[in-house]
Amino acid sequence: MIRNDRELPPAADRRTTDADGHDCIDPLGVAIVTVSSSRGDGVEKTPPDPSGDAIASILVEAGHVVTSRRMVPDDYVRIKTTVSDCLDRPDVDLVVTTGGTGVTVDDVTPDAVSELFDRELPGFGEAFRWLSWEEVRTRIVSTRATAGIARDVPVFVLPGSVNAVELATAEIISEEAPHLAGLATRHKVE
Repeated sequence: MIRNDRELPPAADRRTTDADGHDCIDPLGVAIVTVSSSRGDGVEKTPPDPSGDAIASILVEAGHVVTSRRMVPDDYVRIKTTVSDCLDRPDVDLVVTTGGTGVTVDDVTPDAVSELFDRELPGFGEAFRWLSWEEVRTRIVSTRATAGIARDVPVFVLPGSVNAVELATAEIISEEAPHLAGLATRHKVE
């Protein structure tokens, strides 16, 4: 399981501005939550998590710090509670979930997590589906990938496939999350 054990400086020391003068937090403290009925709880040994590993690898390569990795089954209450716990951590500036975004009855991640959103980011889902078009064509209609701001933290809800998380993380999240985290917390700056 990929994890970066680098020490994360206080948020105030990581607050910067980009070339356009926009608020940023960099590096980010990242929590990754993998939702899977086949890899969830009840396993003594840590099960493989290729999608979570892909998210971690891309974000660590971009200079961020993975501060939490969790794996939960497709259960509405467990997903919501786990993400909520991540949002309460002082070392988490970004939460990314993977899995449970389809259309089956047990795909409840978007429902559970979006209840925590203070503000939605509909542009993420639109951009993700647009970028996915070449690979999956009309199957993009079956993903309910979404994003929002919850308790001043950007939260991205991704599908479970490795290709999907690599695309979303490399092309959107790693590019925009520092800026989103900076904007979402700007009201806290003295």
